[in-house]
Amino acid sequence: MLVILVGIVLLVLLLTYLAINYTTVVRPGHGGTYVEAVAGQPQALNPLLSGYNPPDEDLCSLIFSGLTRLNEDGKVEPDLASDWEIGADGLTYVFHLRTNAYWHDGTPVTADDVILTIRLLQDPQFSGPPELGADVWRMVEIDKLDELTVQFTLSEPFAPFLDYTTVGILPAHKIAGIGAENLAAARFNMAPVGSGPFQVEEIESEDGVITSVVLKHFPRYFRARSYLDRIQFRFYSDYGAALDAYAAGDVEGVARVPARELERAAGLTDLNLYSAQIAEYGIVFLNLNDDGLVFFQEPEVRQALMLGIDRRRLIDEVLGGQAMVTDSPILPGTWAYQADTPDYPHNPGRAEALLDEAGWIRTTAVDTRHKTGRTMSFTILTSRDPRREALAELLAEGWSALGMQVDVESVPAAEVRQALEERNYQAALVHLKLPGDPDPYPFWHETQVKDGQNYAGLVHRRISEVVERARVTPNENRRRVLYDEFQELFADELPSLPLYVPIYTYGVDQRINDVQVGPLMRPADRFRTVLNWWLVHRRVFIRDVEAAPAQAP
Repeated sequence: MLVILVGIVLLVLLLTYLAINYTTVVRPGHGGTYVEAVAGQPQALNPLLSGYNPPDEDLCSLIFSGLTRLNEDGKVEPDLASDWEIGADGLTYVFHLRTNAYWHDGTPVTADDVILTIRLLQDPQFSGPPELGADVWRMVEIDKLDELTVQFTLSEPFAPFLDYTTVGILPAHKIAGIGAENLAAARFNMAPVGSGPFQVEEIESEDGVITSVVLKHFPRYFRARSYLDRIQFRFYSDYGAALDAYAAGDVEGVARVPARELERAAGLTDLNLYSAQIAEYGIVFLNLNDDGLVFFQEPEVRQALMLGIDRRRLIDEVLGGQAMVTDSPILPGTWAYQADTPDYPHNPGRAEALLDEAGWIRTTAVDTRHKTGRTMSFTILTSRDPRREALAELLAEGWSALGMQVDVESVPAAEVRQALEERNYQAALVHLKLPGDPDPYPFWHETQVKDGQNYAGLVHRRISEVVERARVTPNENRRRVLYDEFQELFADELPSLPLYVPIYTYGVDQRINDVQVGPLMRPADRFRTVLNWWLVHRRVFIRDVEAAPAQAP
């Protein structure tokens, strides 16, 4: 009896001690399936082809890995490559592959896989998305130094080169012999073998149309194991149908919530909305080389045009608040962005004063401004899309109030591209998708005026010198100094008019924990932190002192 009594006392004391000093907390546990609704259907689960179709990009971002990847600041960081060295001359790049990287069938990732992938990009018959940089890769020599080491040799220094190494690598033992001309028709595209954190488990289809793809975690992935066991994608005809699927309880996430669906999505109390800027911007190109538009060639007039735009109104009334104002052609928040660049807030009074100082006068409030027999009139071109047309109308309204005669012309998107390429336009409202590297050379260097993407026709010797030096300077700090100068020069010259950076909104049910969405290079980057998402709760005992929040010193 005494022994029993002592045991009971000790047990009570132990339980009391635990109750006083320990507590239970929730920790993430492994398991569970996250189901997401996506607008559209997959067509080719191949990273060399996925850029044509957002659902393909979503899946490929989880199935495949590149030598490198971009973080939310737009900086390149290791992926399949553990590290790399850049030669002092900026011509050679040596990549060392991880020793613990495997394909989903258990085969080790080697230099042969990298070489085969790049050879496909270099093939003249490769017809994949241009942003993969096939033209860049065709000027690169590739050598296998050993089974886990490859060397790229450039013909001349090219600082943005690392950005192109983010392309997904394909398995040589599955792709060898197919050839670039047959890549789009390869069976591999619907039975992919990658090296990413998730692998294809099941593809469902009805009447030849894919309705669902289930991915399961890959246990030999070279980074930490994901908490989620599976991710299932269900495909719908449009964004509205995808949101309907969430409201019906069929899915736990919605890949994109466009502005027109935001109010309805906000009313779904269990749906958390995450917003982040995406790597593109709205801009008005001005044709500086049109002899009939001499006023575009005057910096004061271009500054007045910028001051006459109420960009906040454009964003609120047309874009549903889903954008942020920008004054720079380099994305805000990225490593090259200069936050102190001069800006142009809406100021019609200052705009009118600049036009008066430049000699463009009007005698009455309704008179069109004129100088030396020329009137200030032009047409703004945009694509035949209701939001783009509404934006263009508001731009025309603001400039008309300054005494300009502005007409709006909307045409199919293909015709807008053609007009830009032929330089057959006066002003054009467009969206530009930007690569990860901030290199502004293609759009603003004077050598790109005739055949490149310098659609505005800007010829400015110092701007050209700065962006030219930056793209042959591998050192990031030196490049940043050059890009600071570029942005200051751009703000003074305003060869075209940056308007806004769009916001991407993503919906995930509150049951999915630790979802974080930072600035996106592309929509698929919303899965950048997916290894940390969790659904299953695990309760553990810890000391109270560990559970308590840290106190500020």
